[in-house]
This record gives sequence, structure tokens and C-alpha cells, in this order.
Amino acid sequence: MLAPGTTAPAFRAESTMGPIDLSNELGKRPVVLIFYPKDETPVCTKQLCAVRDSRKHYEAHGAIVLGINPGTLEEHRRFAAKNKYDFPIVTDSDEAIRKQYEVGKILGLFGQQRVVYVIGTNGRIVYAEKGNRPTDEIMQALEKAQPTD
Repeated sequence: MLAPGTTAPAFRAESTMGPIDLSNELGKRPVVLIFYPKDETPVCTKQLCAVRDSRKHYEAHGAIVLGINPGTLEEHRRFAAKNKYDFPIVTDSDEAIRKQYEVGKILGLFGQQRVVYVIGTNGRIVYAEKGNRPTDEIMQALEKAQPTD
């Protein structure tokens, strides 16, 4: 995993809400990247539904949230529509984004690890943790993502 303080790598990818060019966001507002193993699994669904249900908290910080995994765009569209996700789910079919962010692989069919990154308005990672992180923990990290001056 990339450590806090590291400059966040930019990437371009397709998402359920159109093309994403992270360089257009870095340095302008906080970014939350949620790497998750697979669409339509219980923990992944619960994790992303928590983001959907906490939209006002993310908006209060001016943050953009991106879910990322190696599934296809069509799989992501079905998953997002079924669960009414109002944030982009990014397809990383060649796993280039996972590799840029040094997200490890897990054994079995599920591919990548579950990792949450929060990137500050300065374009640097302020938070990097494995697992399904609680919303209030991510909100605390978003507090650090804002300039204090």
C-alpha cells in the first residue's frame, strides 16, 4: 500500500458515470478511493451502500468518492443500478490502478484487497487502511484532507 504523505498517482479510467481523469480532481478537492474485491458480494455491497447512505457527509467535505475494482463496466453498471449508487464505480480491468496504488492481491476468486485511501486537497494521501472502514473513520480522515489555513 502507498503510505500517507505519498503523492497520489493520477489515472484515467471508465466508470459508471463516464470517464474519470483523476488529475482533474487532485489538488482541488478531497478524493476517497475505495478498492474492493468484487461486485455483488455481501461485504462489498454493504461497504458501498454505506457510502451511498452517507452522501451528505462526503458532500460536506466536498469529496469525490470512487469505488474501484477489476470488474467490467457492464458488471459495474448493473451493480450500481441495483443498489442506486450515486458515485462512480471505476473499472480497472487491466489492474493498472491497483498496481499504481500498491493494492495487494488476495487468494481465491476475489482479486484485489479491500483498501481505502483518502487524498487531501494537496494531492497527497492522508489516510490508507485495509478493510471495510467505518464511515466516521473516513470522515475523520477527510478532516485532515482539508487545508487548515
